[in-house]
Amino acid sequence: MEKRLVKLTVNGVAHERAVAPAATLLEVLREELFLTGTKRGCDVGDCGCCTVLLDGAPVLSCLVLALEADGAEIRTIEGVANGNQLHPVQQAFVDHGAIQCGFCTPSMVLNAVHLLDTNPSPDAAAVKTCVSGTICRCTGYTKIEQAVHAAARACTKTP
Repeated sequence: MEKRLVKLTVNGVAHERAVAPAATLLEVLREELFLTGTKRGCDVGDCGCCTVLLDGAPVLSCLVLALEADGAEIRTIEGVANGNQLHPVQQAFVDHGAIQCGFCTPSMVLNAVHLLDTNPSPDAAAVKTCVSGTICRCTGYTKIEQAVHAAARACTKTP
């Protein structure tokens, strides 16, 4: 099987990789770029743990072929913080105990970042919808929802 060249910008850094036509974006991120914050869960799009932002929108990277992402801007959990300064969503997760085992956390954070980028003052229903796409076995979602609301408040205070 002949590999094809794919060009991706991941967390602001340009990458070129030769990939098999069936390679998923998840595989390229984890196995080629060694960005292991994007979790491999079910590999069929059910758990949501592989969520990344593709051109600003959340996608399940296990369902996106790397070739489909050619030329795209990808943001993973590794690209959310600003150096050592946590993003307000990340800080709210820490402050509100919204991290238990941490497996779903990257996806939850990226979904929340997207939500707040598109809706700075989400209501309870929007927050529930935001977190509902990722399975969390540890927290019961309450602390995660509280963290997203706190992050929204923190983001609206930030100049």
